[in-house]
Amino acid sequence: MSDQSFKPYVPAEQSMKEISFKAILLGIIMAIVLGAANAYLGLLVGMTVAATFPAAVIAMAVLRPLKGTILEENFARTTGAVGEALAAGAIFTIPAFLFTGVWTKFDVAKSSMLMLVGGILGVFLIILVRRTLVEDASLPFPESVACAEMVKTGQKAGSHAAYMFWAMGLGGFIEFFTSENGIRVITPYARTVFKIPGLSRITFLDSNNLEVAKTAEIRGRMFVESPAANAAMIGVGYIIGPKLAALTFSGGVLGWAFLMPILLFISGDLGMIVSDFGGDWTAMAISAYDAQIKPIAVGAMLVGAFYTLFKMRKSLIAGIGRSFTDVGKAKSGGDTKTLRTDKDLPFPSIILAIIALIIPMILLYNVFTKNIGSALISTIVMIIMGLLFAAVAGYLVGIIGSSSNPISGLTLTSLLIAALMMVIMGQKGDSGIAAVLGVAAVVCCIAGVAGDMIQDWKVGHILGGTPWRMQIGGLIGVVAAALTLTFSLQLLHNNIGIGSETLPAPQAGLMAAMAKGIVGGEMAWPLVIAGMLLAVALILIGSPSPMLIAVGMYLPFRATSCIFLGGVIKHFLDRSVAKKKPTATGRKTVENTGLLIASGLIAGQALMGIITAAVKGTGLRLPEVWHSAWLGLIIFFILGFILIYLPYKNMIQSGEFGEEAEE
Repeated sequence: MSDQSFKPYVPAEQSMKEISFKAILLGIIMAIVLGAANAYLGLLVGMTVAATFPAAVIAMAVLRPLKGTILEENFARTTGAVGEALAAGAIFTIPAFLFTGVWTKFDVAKSSMLMLVGGILGVFLIILVRRTLVEDASLPFPESVACAEMVKTGQKAGSHAAYMFWAMGLGGFIEFFTSENGIRVITPYARTVFKIPGLSRITFLDSNNLEVAKTAEIRGRMFVESPAANAAMIGVGYIIGPKLAALTFSGGVLGWAFLMPILLFISGDLGMIVSDFGGDWTAMAISAYDAQIKPIAVGAMLVGAFYTLFKMRKSLIAGIGRSFTDVGKAKSGGDTKTLRTDKDLPFPSIILAIIALIIPMILLYNVFTKNIGSALISTIVMIIMGLLFAAVAGYLVGIIGSSSNPISGLTLTSLLIAALMMVIMGQKGDSGIAAVLGVAAVVCCIAGVAGDMIQDWKVGHILGGTPWRMQIGGLIGVVAAALTLTFSLQLLHNNIGIGSETLPAPQAGLMAAMAKGIVGGEMAWPLVIAGMLLAVALILIGSPSPMLIAVGMYLPFRATSCIFLGGVIKHFLDRSVAKKKPTATGRKTVENTGLLIASGLIAGQALMGIITAAVKGTGLRLPEVWHSAWLGLIIFFILGFILIYLPYKNMIQSGEFGEEAEE
């Protein structure tokens, strides 16, 4: 239902500079930088942070001194924010080619092709339903409205961009002095395996059928790891809030503190096993966890992903229906309106471009499968799932925002369909696995980019941007990110190791396990089924997110516990703010300030992580110095202080609060 009373911030009749060299250049730089930063973050903790807000802040901070207009800022933000969405699609699927053994190293050409086609299709496919979605007054678009309000407010007063930039510096500083690739002064975490001795009384029947009781000593072991002194993970926990951070941490407790001791207890003579690891108990424990507990987490993630889609079934069905009706509307009424704020790229050109993009995918899938029939089937599955999930992702973003877009669930659905089709076609082994992952990669990029684009275009709709110009900005950002992101991934893999403890890449691990399990027939099915049943049990007891708990099981304990600390910091801030009874403006001040600081911490650490990996790749060895895990406590104190004090102080200075509540 269109809102006929809506008036954009910049009227449709007003002519204002929108596309300029400085806006394009800034957008390209942000697409590359924010894409690389979110790729690092996604590989680290299995989730990315929507780049719309930081991109808006950077655009305002850079373009305003250069006399840029609000629509130039909007164009730069739209161009730059899409890099994060493409990164999400890439890191959820591309590393799976390595995990399955299909690739021994990153194939730059194939990776770039998958991201490029997926990203461009994501832009084109969501254009088909743009007008209906952004003009529907029943869709709240929570993150788009919040971003638009922040931009409008920033035209009148300071945007607090300085908070984000110095937080980026702090995040990079912490990474440089905690990373193995930097000058490590602080060991970010400590861990050990210790014995848990005890006695067990066992009663049994002897040969004369008489009860005999014996007391035997049992020896268990416990793996203990401290929270990581990590700015990015603290920032993630702060942004997702205490509830979701606690859910993620509960998965870490379930896997590392509950299942791990059981695993070590039933593993027999650990002394003989650990000898294979040179006497390193922690290495043995981590290897055992990877082999025995992670498949359980994979099974739980599988059920969790489909449960997330099931909970959204009404929205999904509505989105599917609209994906067909909106195409019909676009065909019949695409050019009836001539206002600047109503003009999309020409519909016939979009259809021709979509058809043109199908051809290189047939050729690429044929390279994967070496079978033209399987390549055609793969392409058909890809384009149908892409069209469907682009519309679904756009509709869900309109309801819950880009940050909650269930990309992994949508991707997993397309992966399973493609895998079953490959099995039916008799396409097995590495060629079948490659085709399945190729379909999943493109669909994942489509869903991620489509959701991000509709969110950014809604911001532009509120501000008065021109749709076809914003669509060009999205295409520019996709191309810039696709052509550079593979090199960032390759750099991280060669010098840190994607799939290692440092960059576990949980979603890619899930995609690899499912593709290899279904097509290649290689999966620890008893453990996977146990994980599926665990997720069912969590659903039955009313867990709000089995998927987050499963991701928490998959990640290192130091990661989930650090994310939890970030959520705890946000909880203390919320309690302190509530006592002051803030107005809506006061609450917005707190949220915006905290979001900018947390986003800066994440971006700063991620970028420094890529820089130090590049330094290591050149062969340059930075000096080694004495380091201590105890110094990590200083980092927790500093991050907790700035994330609580600065947002609270800004609210107090704004004067947007009531009298202090009585205790």
